[in-house]
Amino acid sequence: MALVVICGQPCSGKSTAAACLADAIQSVDGPKPSVRIIDESSLHLGRNQSYADMPMEKNLRGVLRSEVDRSLSKNNIIIVDSLNNIKGYRYELWCLARAAGIRYCVIEDALTIDLQVFCDTADDTCRQWNRIREEMGESSYETKIFEDLVQRFEKPERRNRWDSPLFELFPSKDGISQSSSVIVDAVSHLTKKIDSKTRDVKVLQPTIATQTARATDANSLYEMDKATQEVINIIVEAQSQGLAGSSNRISMGHNLPAISFFYIDVHRPIGLPELRSLRRTFIKLTGQYSLSGPPPPSDAESAKRMFIDYLNRENGAA
Repeated sequence: MALVVICGQPCSGKSTAAACLADAIQSVDGPKPSVRIIDESSLHLGRNQSYADMPMEKNLRGVLRSEVDRSLSKNNIIIVDSLNNIKGYRYELWCLARAAGIRYCVIEDALTIDLQVFCDTADDTCRQWNRIREEMGESSYETKIFEDLVQRFEKPERRNRWDSPLFELFPSKDGISQSSSVIVDAVSHLTKKIDSKTRDVKVLQPTIATQTARATDANSLYEMDKATQEVINIIVEAQSQGLAGSSNRISMGHNLPAISFFYIDVHRPIGLPELRSLRRTFIKLTGQYSLSGPPPPSDAESAKRMFIDYLNRENGAA
């Protein structure tokens, strides 16, 4: 149904915002959508260990991305509660949402909403909250790791499609609660019903570039390969024996459903290398089409019919 990406500096209130958003979504009138928060703790990943060096951080993002990919569906709302501080990583999450054909938004804990003006104050606030967590024995960042993450934070930009729509929170100024105007606006965006007149809510549409390939039944591939090879064998045999005759038509049998006789037109001799090339192209095109269209045929008759139609079109064009 939706993917929500929470981003911000370390210890800026992201987890509190994620929890408030989840509770606010569950409190809406009508059917209650399923909400799941994905973060480091839910995957049993420690903050300091996960951000100790670049390879570990890269592995962390890969684990989070894989869990998001497995969890996305049109029946639930996924909230990614992590730093999400790299714009390239937010783009990858946006691609997952587009492939799933669901809504998407970014919520920023805007302690650093204007880096040139509020950066110093915001950093001090984050450091203070991190120190308080450490003193209370809660999960916190080591000083070296904290400073490194603060410096590498890449602020979301509204003009980027993977950072839009962007909802900005000011935890140190306004606090965070279910009644916060930003939380209310985000919940409205995520749960609003869409019709032909809706303009302020956009549902991402999958493309072949981002859509996950459909798992193809192994039997379909086997039947496709076997059926196309049988057609080629019949054509080669008929041409070698001159069975096409003056009509230039080769009978393909009479056992196809709803068709008494099925023929392939042969306006010129077609060599075996050309037939094999056409067969490879046909199988490749069928696989590509199945990404966005119906799956390839799983029965021999349908596969033969499609392949013969393809050969007749190609032979006619030639």
